Amino acid sequence: MVRSCWKPAVDGDDGDGSGSGSGGRVDGLLWYKDLGNHVYGEFSMAVIQANSSLEDRSVFESGPLSFNHFGPQGTFVGVYDGHGGAEASQFVSDNLFCNFKRLAAENQGLSENVIKRAFLATEESFLSLVKKQWLSKPHIASAGTCCLVGIICNGMIYIANSGDSRVVLGRLERATRETSAIQLSAEHNVNLERVRDELRSEHPFDSEIVVLRHNVWRVKGLIQVSRSIGDAYLKKAEFNREPLPSKFRLAETFFKPIMSCEPSISSHKLHPDDQFLIFASDGLWEHLSNQEAVHIVSNNAPNGIARRLVKAALREAAKKREMRLADLQKIEQGTRRHFHDDITVIVVFLNHRMIDNSSLWGSPLSIKGGGSANH
Repeated sequence: MVRSCWKPAVDGDDGDGSGSGSGGRVDGLLWYKDLGNHVYGEFSMAVIQANSSLEDRSVFESGPLSFNHFGPQGTFVGVYDGHGGAEASQFVSDNLFCNFKRLAAENQGLSENVIKRAFLATEESFLSLVKKQWLSKPHIASAGTCCLVGIICNGMIYIANSGDSRVVLGRLERATRETSAIQLSAEHNVNLERVRDELRSEHPFDSEIVVLRHNVWRVKGLIQVSRSIGDAYLKKAEFNREPLPSKFRLAETFFKPIMSCEPSISSHKLHPDDQFLIFASDGLWEHLSNQEAVHIVSNNAPNGIARRLVKAALREAAKKREMRLADLQKIEQGTRRHFHDDITVIVVFLNHRMIDNSSLWGSPLSIKGGGSANH
């Protein structure tokens, strides 16, 4: 059973056009929240739509990280890059943080195991939903989402990732006064040789577990990521048959899941020179390197920085097609997907005075990227 999540009340937008209120603002295909405060500093968010309906979802939660009143406090960031529709990314947006808070309360604290179990619980709930609905809505069996989660708590950052979204840390190098880019997440895209080798070792008797088509590697010739929440059609053979559309159906049945939801999880003690974190769906990283993104953030003011990163990616996308940015921005959703993907960016600044003083709690905050804040 899915437990509904209590949300703290948040304010609406300030109405000054800056996107500085809690809810964010919309400008055509762009949603943005230029600057806000979390328990450890400031943050900035932006989402640009390319698909005919936005498949990315994102959440930013700051305050209690557990249903236990005396549990840990901190900041939770989720970037959910959906594919095959928004059903899976919306479900994860609605349920993963709730599952995490419930498990943190049951286990009296935060751990890598709690995060992993929250992913698994969310996956199980979504596959149950697929089982109920797929005969009437067969496309839900091919809906999935990459899931990138970051949790900042007690001077630690926990990163969990299934799929190919990415988080990059900006760390000040004292000797050079430059800010270096440190990638904190491990990715699961079969264009990486390491991921292809992992799949081949897990499926030694399947010569077509990864297939190269049109210079792109795909799992079973169908999908580039090897881990996700959803994609029931590649996890349970009962969903890989009619009425699933034929383009998703495999010629032979399978007896063990082809894809996994299990996240790669790591934890890091925050260093005083750690300045900010850039969380983004792969739509950003297709056009900007880790160091390019860190350079932009470290050389500009925090206000509107997520929007600035989105614009830099769009400028690169336009340049690759020998277009002007202004002309790219005139292209409607759907057609726009031929030029770039949906892009979600969340930049989280780290104020170490606030990290070191855990008694400085602000008001709880809850924002869903690409839409209005929940009340």
